[in-house]
Amino acid sequence: MKNSKIILIIFLIISGKFQGQEDLHTSNEKNLPPEVVEAIEERIKEDYTPSIAIAIIDSTGIQYFNFGKISKEGRKVDANTIYEIGSVTKVFTGILLAQQVLDGDLKLEDEINNFMPNDINVPVIGDTEITFGHLTDHTSGFPRIPANLNSTNPGNPYADYTVSQMYEFISDYQPVRTVGSEYEYSNLAQGLLGHLLALNKNSNYEELVIQTIAKPLGMNVTRIEMNNRMKENLALGHSNGKIVENWDISILAGAGALKSSTSDMAKFIAANLGYIKTSLTEAMKLSHKIRHNKAGDMRVAMGWHIKKGSKGDIIWHNGGTGGYRAFTGFLKETGQGVVLLSNSSQSFDDIGFHLLDPGSELTDIKYKSDVVDLPEPTLEKYVGLYELQSEFKIKITKEGKQLFAQPTGQDRFEIYPENDTVFFLTVVKAKIIFNIKSGVVESMTLIQGGQETLGKKIEQ
Repeated sequence: MKNSKIILIIFLIISGKFQGQEDLHTSNEKNLPPEVVEAIEERIKEDYTPSIAIAIIDSTGIQYFNFGKISKEGRKVDANTIYEIGSVTKVFTGILLAQQVLDGDLKLEDEINNFMPNDINVPVIGDTEITFGHLTDHTSGFPRIPANLNSTNPGNPYADYTVSQMYEFISDYQPVRTVGSEYEYSNLAQGLLGHLLALNKNSNYEELVIQTIAKPLGMNVTRIEMNNRMKENLALGHSNGKIVENWDISILAGAGALKSSTSDMAKFIAANLGYIKTSLTEAMKLSHKIRHNKAGDMRVAMGWHIKKGSKGDIIWHNGGTGGYRAFTGFLKETGQGVVLLSNSSQSFDDIGFHLLDPGSELTDIKYKSDVVDLPEPTLEKYVGLYELQSEFKIKITKEGKQLFAQPTGQDRFEIYPENDTVFFLTVVKAKIIFNIKSGVVESMTLIQGGQETLGKKIEQ
Protein backbone atom coordinates (compact mmCIF):
# COMPACT_ATOMS: atom_id res chain seq x y z
CA MET A 1 0.00 0.00 0.00
CA LYS A 2 1.20 3.49 -0.77
CA ASN A 3 1.60 5.94 2.11
CA SER A 4 2.38 9.22 0.33
CA LYS A 5 -0.85 10.87 1.50
CA ILE A 6 -1.28 9.18 4.86
CA ILE A 7 -0.48 12.29 6.91
CA LEU A 8 -2.93 14.44 4.96
CA ILE A 9 -5.69 11.83 5.25
CA ILE A 10 -5.19 11.43 9.00
CA PHE A 11 -5.41 15.20 9.44
CA LEU A 12 -8.61 15.44 7.47
CA ILE A 13 -10.26 12.65 9.46
CA ILE A 14 -9.29 14.23 12.76
CA SER A 15 -10.39 17.65 11.61
CA GLY A 16 -13.93 16.48 11.03
CA LYS A 17 -14.46 15.25 7.50
CA PHE A 18 -16.97 12.37 7.32
CA GLN A 19 -17.65 12.44 11.05
CA GLY A 20 -21.17 11.22 10.39
CA GLN A 21 -23.62 10.48 7.64
CA GLU A 22 -24.86 14.06 7.66
CA ASP A 23 -21.41 15.18 6.48
CA LEU A 24 -21.53 13.13 3.30
CA HIS A 25 -21.74 15.41 0.31
CA THR A 26 -21.38 15.45 -3.42
CA SER A 27 -18.51 17.40 -4.87
CA ASN A 28 -18.41 18.55 -8.48
CA GLU A 29 -14.95 20.03 -8.27
CA LYS A 30 -13.17 17.13 -9.96
CA ASN A 31 -13.64 15.44 -13.28
CA LEU A 32 -13.15 11.90 -14.44
CA PRO A 33 -9.93 11.27 -16.36
CA PRO A 34 -10.60 11.99 -20.06
CA GLU A 35 -9.56 8.49 -21.11
CA VAL A 36 -12.23 7.05 -18.79
CA VAL A 37 -14.93 9.35 -20.16
CA GLU A 38 -13.92 8.41 -23.70
CA ALA A 39 -14.00 4.69 -22.88
CA ILE A 40 -17.44 4.91 -21.26
CA GLU A 41 -18.98 7.01 -24.04
CA GLU A 42 -17.61 4.63 -26.67
CA ARG A 43 -19.00 1.59 -24.84
CA ILE A 44 -22.44 3.16 -24.63
CA LYS A 45 -22.31 4.19 -28.29
CA GLU A 46 -21.36 0.65 -29.31
CA ASP A 47 -24.27 -0.85 -27.29
CA TYR A 48 -21.83 -2.44 -24.87
CA THR A 49 -24.08 -1.13 -22.10
CA PRO A 50 -27.04 1.24 -21.79
CA SER A 51 -25.52 2.98 -18.75
CA ILE A 52 -22.82 3.14 -16.15
CA ALA A 53 -23.12 4.98 -12.82
CA ILE A 54 -19.99 5.88 -10.86
CA ALA A 55 -19.26 7.13 -7.37
CA ILE A 56 -15.78 8.26 -6.33
CA ILE A 57 -15.11 8.52 -2.61
CA ASP A 58 -12.17 10.33 -1.04
CA SER A 59 -11.35 12.65 1.85
CA THR A 60 -13.27 15.53 0.25
CA GLY A 61 -16.53 13.61 0.00
CA ILE A 62 -18.37 11.78 -2.75
CA GLN A 63 -18.64 12.60 -6.46
CA TYR A 64 -21.17 11.02 -8.80
CA PHE A 65 -20.80 10.60 -12.55
CA ASN A 66 -23.66 9.13 -14.55
CA PHE A 67 -23.73 8.03 -18.19
CA GLY A 68 -26.55 6.63 -20.28
CA LYS A 69 -30.09 5.52 -19.57
CA ILE A 70 -31.99 2.79 -17.74
CA SER A 71 -32.78 1.39 -21.21
CA LYS A 72 -32.35 2.63 -24.78
CA GLU A 73 -35.62 4.55 -24.62
CA GLY A 74 -35.64 5.20 -20.87
CA ARG A 75 -34.70 8.11 -18.68
CA LYS A 76 -31.17 9.04 -17.67
CA VAL A 77 -29.60 7.24 -14.74
CA ASP A 78 -28.51 9.01 -11.55
CA ALA A 79 -27.09 8.23 -8.11
CA ASN A 80 -30.43 6.74 -7.03
CA THR A 81 -30.77 4.32 -9.96
CA ILE A 82 -31.06 0.70 -8.81
CA TYR A 83 -28.83 -2.08 -10.14
CA GLU A 84 -28.25 -5.70 -9.19
CA ILE A 85 -24.80 -5.85 -7.58
CA GLY A 86 -24.33 -9.62 -7.87
CA SER A 87 -21.27 -10.99 -6.09
CA VAL A 88 -20.48 -7.67 -4.41
CA THR A 89 -23.06 -9.10 -1.99
CA LYS A 90 -20.29 -11.43 -0.78
CA VAL A 91 -18.46 -8.61 1.01
CA PHE A 92 -21.65 -7.83 2.92
CA THR A 93 -21.73 -11.50 3.92
CA GLY A 94 -18.11 -11.23 5.08
CA ILE A 95 -18.95 -8.23 7.27
CA LEU A 96 -21.96 -10.06 8.73
CA LEU A 97 -19.61 -12.89 9.66
CA ALA A 98 -17.06 -10.50 11.14
CA GLN A 99 -19.74 -8.84 13.27
CA GLN A 100 -20.95 -12.16 14.66
CA VAL A 101 -17.34 -13.08 15.47
CA LEU A 102 -16.85 -9.79 17.34
CA ASP A 103 -20.18 -10.26 19.14
CA GLY A 104 -19.07 -13.68 20.34
CA ASP A 105 -21.83 -15.50 18.47
CA LEU A 106 -19.33 -17.77 16.73
CA LYS A 107 -15.65 -18.10 15.84
CA LEU A 108 -13.99 -18.23 12.43
CA GLU A 109 -12.58 -21.60 13.48
CA ASP A 110 -16.01 -23.05 14.33
CA GLU A 111 -16.94 -26.09 12.23
CA ILE A 112 -20.04 -25.52 10.13
CA ASN A 113 -21.37 -29.02 10.86
CA ASN A 114 -22.01 -27.82 14.42
CA PHE A 115 -24.36 -25.14 13.05
CA MET A 116 -26.24 -27.34 10.60
CA PRO A 117 -29.64 -28.92 11.23
CA ASN A 118 -29.13 -32.19 13.14
CA ASP A 119 -29.62 -34.48 10.15
CA ILE A 120 -27.15 -32.60 7.88
CA ASN A 121 -23.45 -33.44 7.83
CA VAL A 122 -20.94 -32.20 5.26
CA PRO A 123 -18.32 -34.81 4.27
CA VAL A 124 -14.63 -33.92 3.92
CA ILE A 125 -11.38 -35.59 2.94
CA GLY A 126 -9.24 -36.33 5.99
CA ASP A 127 -9.65 -34.81 9.42
CA THR A 128 -9.92 -31.10 8.59
CA GLU A 129 -13.52 -29.91 8.84
CA ILE A 130 -15.00 -26.93 7.01
CA THR A 131 -15.13 -23.81 9.17
CA PHE A 132 -16.77 -20.41 8.74
CA GLY A 133 -13.34 -19.09 7.79
CA HIS A 134 -13.08 -21.57 4.94
CA LEU A 135 -16.47 -20.52 3.60
CA THR A 136 -15.61 -16.82 3.56
CA ASP A 137 -12.19 -17.16 1.90
CA HIS A 138 -13.14 -19.73 -0.77
CA THR A 139 -11.07 -22.65 0.58
CA SER A 140 -13.97 -24.87 1.69
CA GLY A 141 -13.58 -27.27 -1.23
CA PHE A 142 -17.12 -26.59 -2.42
CA PRO A 143 -17.51 -26.08 -6.18
CA ARG A 144 -18.51 -22.78 -7.76
CA ILE A 145 -22.16 -23.79 -8.04
CA PRO A 146 -24.03 -26.91 -6.87
CA ALA A 147 -24.40 -29.57 -9.52
CA ASN A 148 -28.11 -29.94 -8.74
CA LEU A 149 -28.84 -26.36 -9.77
CA ASN A 150 -31.03 -27.51 -12.64
CA SER A 151 -33.02 -24.38 -13.32
CA THR A 152 -36.28 -24.52 -15.25
CA ASN A 153 -35.57 -20.95 -16.40
CA PRO A 154 -32.02 -20.20 -17.62
CA GLY A 155 -32.89 -16.49 -17.58
CA ASN A 156 -33.41 -16.65 -13.79
CA PRO A 157 -31.25 -19.63 -12.82
CA TYR A 158 -31.40 -19.48 -9.01
CA ALA A 159 -35.11 -18.72 -8.64
CA ASP A 160 -36.33 -22.23 -7.90
CA TYR A 161 -33.33 -23.56 -5.95
CA THR A 162 -34.50 -24.69 -2.51
CA VAL A 163 -32.93 -25.18 0.91
CA SER A 164 -33.64 -28.91 0.70
CA GLN A 165 -31.73 -29.08 -2.59
CA MET A 166 -28.79 -27.23 -1.04
CA TYR A 167 -28.75 -29.55 1.99
CA GLU A 168 -29.00 -32.59 -0.27
CA PHE A 169 -26.04 -31.45 -2.37
CA ILE A 170 -23.68 -30.52 0.46
CA SER A 171 -24.52 -33.76 2.30
CA ASP A 172 -23.79 -35.97 -0.71
CA TYR A 173 -20.95 -33.97 -2.28
CA GLN A 174 -17.73 -35.91 -2.65
CA PRO A 175 -14.87 -33.41 -2.22
CA VAL A 176 -11.86 -33.60 -4.51
CA ARG A 177 -9.38 -31.84 -2.23
CA THR A 178 -8.73 -31.34 1.48
CA VAL A 179 -10.32 -28.37 3.18
CA GLY A 180 -8.14 -25.25 3.17
CA SER A 181 -5.65 -26.59 0.65
CA GLU A 182 -6.67 -24.55 -2.40
CA TYR A 183 -8.64 -21.50 -3.44
CA GLU A 184 -11.77 -22.21 -5.47
CA TYR A 185 -14.24 -19.36 -5.93
CA SER A 186 -17.58 -20.68 -4.73
CA ASN A 187 -21.04 -19.12 -4.91
CA LEU A 188 -22.30 -22.19 -3.07
CA ALA A 189 -19.95 -21.63 -0.11
CA GLN A 190 -20.87 -17.95 0.17
CA GLY A 191 -24.58 -18.71 -0.16
CA LEU A 192 -24.31 -21.36 2.55
CA LEU A 193 -22.39 -18.90 4.73
CA GLY A 194 -25.14 -16.30 4.47
CA HIS A 195 -27.74 -18.96 5.20
CA LEU A 196 -25.94 -20.17 8.34
CA LEU A 197 -25.35 -16.63 9.63
CA ALA A 198 -29.08 -15.92 9.27
CA LEU A 199 -29.99 -19.19 11.03
CA ASN A 200 -27.62 -18.28 13.85
CA LYS A 201 -29.66 -15.10 14.42
CA ASN A 202 -33.09 -16.70 13.84
CA SER A 203 -33.49 -14.41 10.85
CA ASN A 204 -33.24 -14.44 7.06
CA TYR A 205 -30.37 -13.08 5.01
CA GLU A 206 -32.04 -9.91 3.80
CA GLU A 207 -33.25 -8.91 7.25
CA LEU A 208 -29.79 -9.61 8.68
CA VAL A 209 -28.21 -7.28 6.10
CA ILE A 210 -30.79 -4.58 6.76
CA GLN A 211 -30.46 -4.64 10.54
CA THR A 212 -26.68 -5.13 10.72
CA ILE A 213 -25.42 -3.02 7.80
CA ALA A 214 -28.03 -1.10 5.80
CA LYS A 215 -29.88 0.67 8.62
CA PRO A 216 -26.77 1.77 10.56
CA LEU A 217 -25.31 3.24 7.35
CA GLY A 218 -28.54 4.79 6.09
CA MET A 219 -28.58 2.53 3.04
CA ASN A 220 -32.30 2.64 2.36
CA VAL A 221 -32.33 1.03 -1.10
CA THR A 222 -29.93 -1.85 -0.52
CA ARG A 223 -32.30 -4.77 -0.49
CA ILE A 224 -33.17 -8.10 -2.10
CA GLU A 225 -36.89 -7.52 -2.44
CA MET A 226 -37.53 -4.21 -4.17
CA ASN A 227 -39.99 -1.71 -2.73
CA ASN A 228 -41.98 0.60 -5.00
CA ARG A 229 -39.29 3.29 -4.89
CA MET A 230 -36.65 0.81 -6.01
CA LYS A 231 -38.85 -0.56 -8.80
CA GLU A 232 -39.42 2.96 -10.14
CA ASN A 233 -35.67 3.61 -10.21
CA LEU A 234 -34.60 0.22 -11.58
CA ALA A 235 -32.20 0.14 -14.53
CA LEU A 236 -33.31 -2.67 -16.81
CA GLY A 237 -30.74 -5.43 -17.15
CA HIS A 238 -29.31 -6.10 -20.62
CA SER A 239 -27.37 -8.90 -22.24
CA ASN A 240 -26.29 -8.90 -25.87
CA GLY A 241 -28.23 -5.64 -26.31
CA LYS A 242 -31.52 -7.14 -25.16
CA ILE A 243 -33.48 -6.66 -21.93
CA VAL A 244 -33.24 -9.70 -19.66
CA GLU A 245 -34.90 -10.86 -16.47
CA ASN A 246 -33.86 -9.83 -13.00
CA TRP A 247 -32.45 -12.65 -10.91
CA ASP A 248 -34.23 -14.00 -7.84
CA ILE A 249 -31.73 -15.58 -5.45
CA SER A 250 -33.18 -16.84 -2.18
CA ILE A 251 -31.35 -19.73 -0.52
CA LEU A 252 -27.94 -18.66 -1.89
CA ALA A 253 -28.69 -14.98 -1.27
CA GLY A 254 -25.38 -14.38 0.52
CA ALA A 255 -23.58 -15.06 -2.76
CA GLY A 256 -25.21 -12.39 -4.91
CA ALA A 257 -28.81 -11.33 -4.24
CA LEU A 258 -28.54 -7.66 -3.27
CA LYS A 259 -29.61 -4.65 -5.31
CA SER A 260 -28.36 -1.14 -4.60
CA SER A 261 -27.50 2.31 -5.98
CA THR A 262 -24.27 4.29 -6.21
CA SER A 263 -25.62 6.58 -3.49
CA ASP A 264 -26.02 3.69 -1.06
CA MET A 265 -22.82 1.93 -2.09
CA ALA A 266 -20.82 5.15 -1.69
CA LYS A 267 -21.87 5.20 1.97
CA PHE A 268 -20.77 1.59 2.27
CA ILE A 269 -17.31 2.27 0.84
CA ALA A 270 -16.94 5.49 2.86
CA ALA A 271 -17.60 3.43 6.00
CA ASN A 272 -15.02 0.81 4.94
CA LEU A 273 -12.51 3.63 4.49
CA GLY A 274 -13.29 4.95 7.96
CA TYR A 275 -14.87 8.22 6.82
CA ILE A 276 -18.12 7.44 8.66
CA LYS A 277 -18.32 6.72 12.38
CA THR A 278 -20.26 3.50 12.69
CA SER A 279 -20.71 0.51 14.96
CA LEU A 280 -19.49 -1.58 12.02
CA THR A 281 -15.98 -0.11 11.95
CA GLU A 282 -14.27 -3.01 13.72
CA ALA A 283 -16.20 -5.63 11.75
CA MET A 284 -15.18 -3.94 8.51
CA LYS A 285 -11.54 -3.84 9.60
CA LEU A 286 -11.69 -7.54 10.44
CA SER A 287 -13.22 -8.32 7.05
CA HIS A 288 -10.24 -6.63 5.34
CA LYS A 289 -7.63 -8.86 7.01
CA ILE A 290 -5.81 -11.17 4.62
CA ARG A 291 -6.55 -14.84 5.23
CA HIS A 292 -4.41 -16.42 2.48
CA ASN A 293 -2.57 -15.78 -0.80
CA LYS A 294 -3.68 -18.91 -2.65
CA ALA A 295 -5.59 -17.12 -5.44
CA GLY A 296 -2.76 -16.58 -7.91
CA ASP A 297 -1.72 -12.92 -7.84
CA MET A 298 -4.62 -12.09 -5.50
CA ARG A 299 -4.85 -12.36 -1.75
CA VAL A 300 -8.17 -13.10 -0.13
CA ALA A 301 -9.78 -11.65 2.98
CA MET A 302 -13.34 -12.19 4.23
CA GLY A 303 -15.17 -11.93 0.93
CA TRP A 304 -12.82 -9.20 -0.29
CA HIS A 305 -10.00 -9.83 -2.76
CA ILE A 306 -6.79 -7.81 -2.60
CA LYS A 307 -4.66 -6.82 -5.58
CA LYS A 308 -1.34 -5.02 -5.57
CA GLY A 309 -1.39 -1.67 -7.40
CA SER A 310 1.08 1.12 -8.01
CA LYS A 311 -0.54 3.19 -5.25
CA GLY A 312 -1.08 0.37 -2.77
CA ASP A 313 -3.27 -2.64 -2.15
CA ILE A 314 -6.65 -2.50 -3.87
CA ILE A 315 -9.32 -4.13 -1.71
CA TRP A 316 -12.08 -4.98 -4.16
CA HIS A 317 -14.86 -7.19 -5.42
CA ASN A 318 -16.90 -7.32 -8.58
CA GLY A 319 -20.28 -8.80 -9.34
CA GLY A 320 -22.42 -9.92 -12.21
CA THR A 321 -25.87 -11.32 -12.86
CA GLY A 322 -27.68 -11.99 -16.12
CA GLY A 323 -27.98 -8.33 -17.06
CA TYR A 324 -25.79 -6.34 -14.64
CA ARG A 325 -22.18 -5.78 -13.64
CA ALA A 326 -20.79 -4.11 -10.52
CA PHE A 327 -17.34 -3.18 -9.26
CA THR A 328 -16.28 -1.66 -5.98
CA GLY A 329 -12.88 -1.16 -4.42
CA PHE A 330 -10.72 1.11 -2.29
CA LEU A 331 -7.18 1.84 -1.13
CA LYS A 332 -6.61 2.71 2.51
CA GLU A 333 -3.32 4.47 1.75
CA THR A 334 -4.80 7.00 -0.64
CA GLY A 335 -8.19 7.05 1.04
CA GLN A 336 -9.91 6.64 -2.31
CA GLY A 337 -12.73 4.31 -3.23
CA VAL A 338 -14.90 3.73 -6.29
CA VAL A 339 -18.26 2.20 -7.12
CA LEU A 340 -19.31 1.33 -10.68
CA LEU A 341 -22.73 -0.07 -11.53
CA SER A 342 -23.96 -1.02 -14.99
CA ASN A 343 -27.06 -2.60 -16.50
CA SER A 344 -25.17 -4.82 -18.91
CA SER A 345 -23.64 -8.28 -18.71
CA GLN A 346 -20.32 -6.87 -19.95
CA SER A 347 -17.42 -6.30 -17.57
CA PHE A 348 -16.20 -2.86 -16.46
CA ASP A 349 -13.53 -4.00 -14.02
CA ASP A 350 -10.82 -2.32 -16.09
CA ILE A 351 -12.38 1.11 -15.48
CA GLY A 352 -12.67 0.47 -11.75
CA PHE A 353 -9.05 -0.60 -11.44
CA HIS A 354 -7.88 2.31 -13.62
CA LEU A 355 -9.67 4.86 -11.44
CA LEU A 356 -7.96 3.44 -8.35
CA ASP A 357 -4.63 2.83 -10.07
CA PRO A 358 -3.90 4.87 -13.24
CA GLY A 359 -1.13 2.38 -14.04
CA SER A 360 -3.77 -0.28 -14.62
CA GLU A 361 -4.60 -0.16 -18.32
CA LEU A 362 -8.05 0.20 -19.81
CA THR A 363 -9.10 -2.77 -21.90
CA ASP A 364 -9.03 -2.45 -25.67
CA ILE A 365 -12.59 -3.65 -26.18
CA LYS A 366 -13.75 -5.60 -29.20
CA TYR A 367 -17.26 -4.46 -30.11
CA LYS A 368 -20.02 -6.10 -32.09
CA SER A 369 -19.18 -3.76 -34.94
CA ASP A 370 -15.91 -5.71 -35.18
CA VAL A 371 -17.77 -8.97 -35.74
CA VAL A 372 -17.48 -10.71 -39.10
CA ASP A 373 -20.39 -12.61 -40.60
CA LEU A 374 -19.86 -16.38 -40.75
CA PRO A 375 -22.19 -18.91 -42.35
CA GLU A 376 -24.08 -21.18 -39.97
CA PRO A 377 -22.36 -24.40 -41.21
CA THR A 378 -19.01 -22.89 -40.16
CA LEU A 379 -20.35 -22.00 -36.71
CA GLU A 380 -21.91 -25.44 -36.34
CA LYS A 381 -18.46 -27.09 -36.61
CA TYR A 382 -17.36 -25.45 -33.36
CA VAL A 383 -20.26 -26.74 -31.25
CA GLY A 384 -19.11 -29.30 -28.68
CA LEU A 385 -17.33 -29.86 -25.37
CA TYR A 386 -13.65 -28.96 -24.94
CA GLU A 387 -11.51 -30.20 -22.05
CA LEU A 388 -8.89 -27.69 -20.92
CA GLN A 389 -8.18 -29.49 -17.64
CA SER A 390 -9.62 -32.61 -16.03
CA GLU A 391 -12.02 -30.49 -13.96
CA PHE A 392 -12.42 -27.55 -16.33
CA LYS A 393 -14.26 -27.76 -19.62
CA ILE A 394 -15.87 -25.26 -21.97
CA LYS A 395 -19.12 -26.11 -23.74
CA ILE A 396 -19.75 -24.33 -27.04
CA THR A 397 -23.39 -24.07 -28.12
CA LYS A 398 -25.17 -22.29 -30.95
CA GLU A 399 -28.45 -20.43 -31.26
CA GLY A 400 -29.10 -19.15 -34.76
CA LYS A 401 -25.90 -17.35 -35.79
CA GLN A 402 -24.70 -16.78 -32.21
CA LEU A 403 -22.14 -18.99 -30.47
CA PHE A 404 -22.04 -19.26 -26.67
CA ALA A 405 -19.32 -20.54 -24.36
CA GLN A 406 -20.06 -21.98 -20.92
CA PRO A 407 -17.10 -22.90 -18.67
CA THR A 408 -17.55 -25.49 -15.93
CA GLY A 409 -19.61 -24.07 -13.06
CA GLN A 410 -20.13 -20.69 -14.74
CA ASP A 411 -22.82 -18.89 -16.68
CA ARG A 412 -22.70 -18.98 -20.46
CA PHE A 413 -21.70 -15.92 -22.49
CA GLU A 414 -21.59 -14.86 -26.11
CA ILE A 415 -18.44 -15.21 -28.23
CA TYR A 416 -18.03 -13.27 -31.47
CA PRO A 417 -16.06 -14.13 -34.64
CA GLU A 418 -13.08 -11.99 -35.54
CA ASN A 419 -12.36 -14.25 -38.50
CA ASP A 420 -13.12 -17.84 -39.49
CA THR A 421 -11.41 -19.40 -36.46
CA VAL A 422 -10.76 -16.62 -33.92
CA PHE A 423 -13.53 -15.50 -31.56
CA PHE A 424 -13.41 -12.76 -28.94
CA LEU A 425 -15.20 -12.31 -25.63
CA THR A 426 -16.68 -9.11 -24.33
CA VAL A 427 -17.32 -10.19 -20.73
CA VAL A 428 -13.54 -10.40 -20.17
CA LYS A 429 -10.46 -9.70 -22.27
CA ALA A 430 -9.93 -13.08 -23.87
CA LYS A 431 -10.00 -14.94 -27.17
CA ILE A 432 -10.83 -18.45 -28.30
CA ILE A 433 -9.09 -19.94 -31.32
CA PHE A 434 -10.54 -23.09 -32.84
CA ASN A 435 -7.83 -25.39 -34.18
CA ILE A 436 -8.70 -27.25 -37.40
CA LYS A 437 -6.86 -30.16 -39.02
CA SER A 438 -7.98 -31.69 -42.31
CA GLY A 439 -11.24 -29.80 -42.04
CA VAL A 440 -12.03 -31.17 -38.58
CA VAL A 441 -12.11 -29.07 -35.39
CA GLU A 442 -9.76 -30.87 -33.00
CA SER A 443 -9.32 -28.38 -30.17
CA MET A 444 -9.57 -24.81 -28.94
CA THR A 445 -6.95 -22.47 -27.51
CA LEU A 446 -8.10 -20.07 -24.78
CA ILE A 447 -5.96 -16.93 -24.63
CA GLN A 448 -6.41 -14.89 -21.46
CA GLY A 449 -4.12 -12.89 -19.20
CA GLY A 450 -1.08 -13.62 -21.35
CA GLN A 451 -1.60 -17.40 -21.05
CA GLU A 452 -2.63 -19.91 -23.69
CA THR A 453 -4.53 -23.03 -22.65
CA LEU A 454 -5.25 -25.86 -25.08
CA GLY A 455 -8.53 -27.75 -24.84
CA LYS A 456 -9.17 -30.94 -26.78
CA LYS A 457 -12.63 -31.42 -28.27
CA ILE A 458 -14.08 -34.45 -26.49
CA GLU A 459 -17.73 -34.31 -27.52
CA GLN A 460 -19.65 -33.04 -30.53
